[in-house]
Amino acid sequence: MIFTSVVLVQMGHFYTTNYLKVEPVLAILAFLCAIIFVLGIGYFLYHLRDDDKNFNRLILISLLLVFAIVALIWIKLVPATQVSDFGAFWRMAPKALEGKPIFNYDNDYFAKWAYQTGFLVYVMTVVKIFGHHVIAIQLLNVVYQVLILYMAYLLSLQLFKQVKLARLTVFVLMIDLDWFALNSQADNQYLGMLLFLVTFYLIMKDKYWAYILAGVTLAFGSIIRPIGPVIIAGIVVYALLYMMISAKQFNFKSLLKVLVTLVIYQVLFSAAGLAIKSSGLNAYGLTNRDSEWKFVIGLDANSNGAYDQQMVDRFDLKESRSKMSVKEHQVIRKNIQNLNNTHGWLKLFLGKNEVLWASRSNAVYFSGFEKQHSQKFSNYANLLGYLGTAMLIIFSWVGSLKLLKTTPNKQVFLLILPLMAYAVVQLLIEVQGRYRLEFLPVIAILGGLGLYSIFEWTRLKWGKFDV
Repeated sequence: MIFTSVVLVQMGHFYTTNYLKVEPVLAILAFLCAIIFVLGIGYFLYHLRDDDKNFNRLILISLLLVFAIVALIWIKLVPATQVSDFGAFWRMAPKALEGKPIFNYDNDYFAKWAYQTGFLVYVMTVVKIFGHHVIAIQLLNVVYQVLILYMAYLLSLQLFKQVKLARLTVFVLMIDLDWFALNSQADNQYLGMLLFLVTFYLIMKDKYWAYILAGVTLAFGSIIRPIGPVIIAGIVVYALLYMMISAKQFNFKSLLKVLVTLVIYQVLFSAAGLAIKSSGLNAYGLTNRDSEWKFVIGLDANSNGAYDQQMVDRFDLKESRSKMSVKEHQVIRKNIQNLNNTHGWLKLFLGKNEVLWASRSNAVYFSGFEKQHSQKFSNYANLLGYLGTAMLIIFSWVGSLKLLKTTPNKQVFLLILPLMAYAVVQLLIEVQGRYRLEFLPVIAILGGLGLYSIFEWTRLKWGKFDV
C-alpha cells in the first residue's frame, strides 16, 4: 500500500510537470477520456455473465484477439531498425552463427555482460530457423505478449477465484502501450516475463511435479532475462513466511518443495553456462563481469540513477576490464561520498522510484516511432502510452487498498514479494522506465482487483446491476 501510494503521488507529479503545465486543456481532456474509457469498457466486461465456461473462453479469446491485432498494427507503425541493446543482439546473431567472435576485447558488451549470451543464443536460434528477418522476432514477441495476458488471467483467477476480475486484469494490461510497444525490438523482457509468470503459477499449484517444472521455467527465464536472483529472493521469502510456517506450525515439506525448484534451477543455469563456455561462444559463460557499472549509474545523484551519457563519457570503454573496474570503484566511492555529504539518499531513492515506476517507460521512444511520424503525432503516442501506465497506477493503488482491508489469499504474496524485492534492488542500481515491464502483469493483477472492487462497491451501494 505504501509503495503504490508513493507511485500514485509521483505519477501525479510527473503528469502535472510534463503534460498539465505544458498543455493543460489537452492533459485534462485526455486524462478524463482515459478514465471514462477504462471504467466504461471495464463495466461492460464486469457486466457480462460469468457462469458459462464456453462464454468465458469466448470473452477471453476475444480480448486476446483484439490485443494481437493492435500489437501487429503497432509493428507496422514503427521501423524495423533495432536500437540500443536490442541492436547488439540482432547484429551479432548472424555473425555468431558464422563462427565469428562475439567480442573483441575483455571489456566489450558480451564480455563484461556475458549473462546476455543466453538471450543471444535465443536470437541465434530464431535467425537459424527463420533467417535474418526481424519480423520473426517481432511476431514471436506478440505471441509471448498474448501468452503473458493469458498467464495474468490464470494467476488472477487462481488468487481471487473471480472470472470477471481476471477479465479486468487482462484489459488493464492490454491497453498499456508503454508495456507492449517494445514488441518491435529484439527484447528479452517478454519471453523472460512469460517464463517467470509460468513459474509463479506452477508454484501456486503446490504439487511436486509443478515445483520440478517451476525449476525449469525459472532457469530458462533467468537465462533469457538475468533477473533470476530477484525472483528467487521473493520466492524464498514467500516459502519461509507463508509456506513453512503454516497454522503456527513448521511445514518442512513445503520448504523441501521449493528447494527442489531452486536445485533444478541451479543445475540447469550452471549447465547452460558451461555449455556456452564449452561451445566457444563465450569463454565467460553466463557471468556478470561488470556488476559495478550498475552502481556507477545507479548512485549518480545528477541523473537520478538513470543512464547518463555524460557519466559514460568519463570512461574509455575500450580499456581493459581491470583498468575499467578500478575507475568504476573510484566513481562509486565518490558518488557515495557526495550522497552522504548532501544527505541526498532519500531524494535519490524517490527520484529513482519515479523514473522506474511512475514516469514513461520510454518503450515508444525505443520503438523508433518518432522516426516515421511527425513530432506532434509522436507526442500523442507518448501521451497515449503514458495514460495506460497512469490507469495501471491508479487502479493498482485501489487494488492494494482492497488487499489492505481484507485477508487475501496468501499466494498473492508470491507475486508481491518479488515485486518488492525488485523495487528495493533498483534503489541502488541503474534504472530505466522499461525495466518495470517484467512486473507490470503483477501491477495489472492489482489493477484488475481495484477496478473490480470499484464495480462491486457500486453494486452494493446502489443495488444490483441489471443482467
